[in-house]
Amino acid sequence: MPGKGDIDATDIDLGLDLLGRMLKIRFFEDEVQRLFTRGLVRGTTHLCNGQEAVSVGACSVLRPGDSMTCTYRGHGAVLAMGAPIDETFGEIMGKQKGLCGGKGGSMHLTDVRVGAYGAYAIVGAHLPVTVGLAFASRYQDTGDVGLCFFGDGTVNIGAFHEALNLASVWKLPALFILENNLYGEYSTVASTTPIARLVDRASAYGMAGVRVDGNEVFAVREVVSDALERARSGEGPTLIEAMTYRQVGHSRSDPANYRPPGELEEWLERDPIKILTDRLLQSGVLDQRITELRESVEATVLEALEIASSWEAPKPEDRLTSVLA
Repeated sequence: MPGKGDIDATDIDLGLDLLGRMLKIRFFEDEVQRLFTRGLVRGTTHLCNGQEAVSVGACSVLRPGDSMTCTYRGHGAVLAMGAPIDETFGEIMGKQKGLCGGKGGSMHLTDVRVGAYGAYAIVGAHLPVTVGLAFASRYQDTGDVGLCFFGDGTVNIGAFHEALNLASVWKLPALFILENNLYGEYSTVASTTPIARLVDRASAYGMAGVRVDGNEVFAVREVVSDALERARSGEGPTLIEAMTYRQVGHSRSDPANYRPPGELEEWLERDPIKILTDRLLQSGVLDQRITELRESVEATVLEALEIASSWEAPKPEDRLTSVLA
């Protein structure tokens, strides 16, 4: 499987499929931003523009039965797992037919039908959940793998160390994917963490550690595929550090003025959608085919938004459903 350079002819259809998945997330996030500016989003939003290759690349090689958890910047991960676009829009807008009945919102998207076991607003809170899902797989002997996405700020949270330690001790079928977008909220990694390569922390727990270009979707697929094979064969967990970049601020109102001049422009040249588009064109795919794909995906996203916008808000009595007590 190619990592960089031209795409093999046999991989062109796969490349177009992956491009379509990334475009779906990008168009979705753009519409979420517009919804927020119109006052139609309940709560806050944390967009993943620029990081689509990580979630799409990783989730594209999972199989039915595998599980995924993610952070509050998790719209892309949940969509990459196959959650319906209209229900995802609906949840963010607080609609009754949203993924969680309009109760979770942007930071708590969940759809267990597709193996998305939740986005978590507390930094690092979901890593122990992934360990639990991986333990359940081991206990029930299903062969399934638990995967979680988290940011660079998580590596300094106690739950990170506890989760990786226990997963390694028990050789659980778990994948820990660190989306290193260079900033933990508004702070650079260098200002909060004493090592440059965060993946080096894998050695402290005796587990495999791999660093990958997180803007190269084929490269992400390759390293995740290898890690899945190790996990399913009983060789234990893997820590993957995917180097990427968020093209927007931390949350809805962050102008990201802390970024040095020129940094954003440099990373926009390495936009994962641009990278894959250029590789497809270099491999002989006609520009018209790319244009038609973009138009088709955008129309699908807008149609889903229109459907979700027509749904009703939850009724008062809905507060008492799907709760523990």
